[in-house]
Amino acid sequence: MIGRMRVNLRSAFFLLVLCTFLVCFAFWTRCTRDIKEGPSREGLVSSKSDFDGNLRFVNRGAQAYVQDFQVNQYREIECLINHEYTVPCRREDDEVYMPFSFIQKYFEVYGSIENMDGYDRFEFSHSFSKVFPPSDTYSPDGKFMSFEHYNVEVRDRVKCITATEGVPLSTQWNPEGHYYPIQIAQFALSHYSKYLSEGKPDVDILAHGSKEDVVDWSVPDDCEIRSVRDKIRGSNVLELSSPDSIRSQGISLKVTEDANFAFAVDLRFITNGSISVAVKLDDSTFHIHYIFSKVLISSEGKDIYYGMGETRGKWIHLARDLDKDFMKGLMQKFPKSKKTVKMNNIKILSITIRGRGWVDNITLASANHMDHFYDAANWLVNHQDTSSGGWPIMVARKLIPDIMELPPGWYSAMGQGQAMSVLVRAYLKSKNPRYLKAAVDGLRVFDVSSAQGGVKARFANTYDWYEEYPTTPSSFVLNGFIYSLLGLYDLKQVAEGTALTDVERIYNSGMKTLKALLLLFDSGTGTFYDLRHVILGIAPNRARWDYHTTHINQLLQLSIIDSDPIFTKTAARWMDYMKGKRAPHN
Repeated sequence: MIGRMRVNLRSAFFLLVLCTFLVCFAFWTRCTRDIKEGPSREGLVSSKSDFDGNLRFVNRGAQAYVQDFQVNQYREIECLINHEYTVPCRREDDEVYMPFSFIQKYFEVYGSIENMDGYDRFEFSHSFSKVFPPSDTYSPDGKFMSFEHYNVEVRDRVKCITATEGVPLSTQWNPEGHYYPIQIAQFALSHYSKYLSEGKPDVDILAHGSKEDVVDWSVPDDCEIRSVRDKIRGSNVLELSSPDSIRSQGISLKVTEDANFAFAVDLRFITNGSISVAVKLDDSTFHIHYIFSKVLISSEGKDIYYGMGETRGKWIHLARDLDKDFMKGLMQKFPKSKKTVKMNNIKILSITIRGRGWVDNITLASANHMDHFYDAANWLVNHQDTSSGGWPIMVARKLIPDIMELPPGWYSAMGQGQAMSVLVRAYLKSKNPRYLKAAVDGLRVFDVSSAQGGVKARFANTYDWYEEYPTTPSSFVLNGFIYSLLGLYDLKQVAEGTALTDVERIYNSGMKTLKALLLLFDSGTGTFYDLRHVILGIAPNRARWDYHTTHINQLLQLSIIDSDPIFTKTAARWMDYMKGKRAPHN
């Protein structure tokens, strides 16, 4: 009896274990099937706009929990594009996914994977450029559009900022380098606008000619330094005597600086002297030398040279951005260095002077904006063609080879206008009448036709247009025309007498043209750079997104100074194009 009970208990226990196993197995297979098939669409998708791919749920916080649900397995599928070629794609049910590398090129859109708050997301944009809303008011002594965001000197097509005159040397259309008035004016306007945006810079005076400054310098036995009274300046300066050779030890001042690279000094040499700055990048030390030479920039080993010209015996104010000078010097030897060198790793170690002469006001600062502005304004005064009032561009320009070409020596309405914007600001800031005179003289080329060497074209023999590139036949470039109008407006605010009458006539005629022709540049999805398709009957020249954005910024600026709704309405529509919106079709 007891034995039979033990057998029954054993059988019952076995049956219980078997049932438990079968129940667990059933749940396990159901769970596995659910995971493979995924949650129902109703349970996961909250709206029709949700993405039907890999669904990721992220609980952001101290204990982030991420779980991926694979809705369906993808499988390869071949996409036939316009019956011309194929692209490998992926399919999920009725949905097809194309590689973004194909989408990007095909539709000219942009995107990248970005990490935010510890998780990745794909950021997509229709345009790579940005619109900067203008200030509520505009004045000819204020910021120029959104130019505080411009960094002209770091552009690849700027070979360097010369130490002879302190302005950009352009390689645009000529790798040897030339002075491009438009680039020089933009350099001035960007630094002027930065000055107004940032305010006065932080300045560290390293030496200003006092006797106390002398003790800070390291002076070898064959060198001398002392504080003397300078009759020209009416103040004390440092007088130095040292061998001229760049290989000599020289008189040096130790510096420890890794943030402020705006270097300035007043100097006067009577021998073939130089001033050098030692810069450390990681574990390597380089030297930037400012020497008396016609060679504007050169590089040899770890030495970078900037020529200050060959005139000695007069005071020179030298204002440099050492980090930019260093980068441009490296690019002379290593053209791709801009992409590989992190400039926040550089430090200034010392300043060394060689030769016989005098120095004063050696400073390091956070910026030299107004120095750069006046260097450019003075260049415009000194290099204006006095017979025409223009700033000639001394390189050939070929918009369309054999059709729209310009030989060296042409003028640009954009260059004239932006130069006026610089000179008016220099006049209002300094009260020096030579700046205003140069701006007024610049009006003359606006009354000369493109065919005769000026900048004025006629559209349909009715509307005056001021050409950025005054070719024959005309090209009608939009952004250059508007920049010329802004320069004319700036001059109109300060001109008097006959000059005021002339500039008002030229400006009003241009604004009438712009309002009449503006919508010819609207493509329905973007803008046209020029009207070559109208003039020559060829394919249109679409504006890149950065030029399209320039058009918008210009219209927004014009809307501040002219209340015609064509500017605000057109700018709003063109901003929509940047988000992928298009004009309606029939």
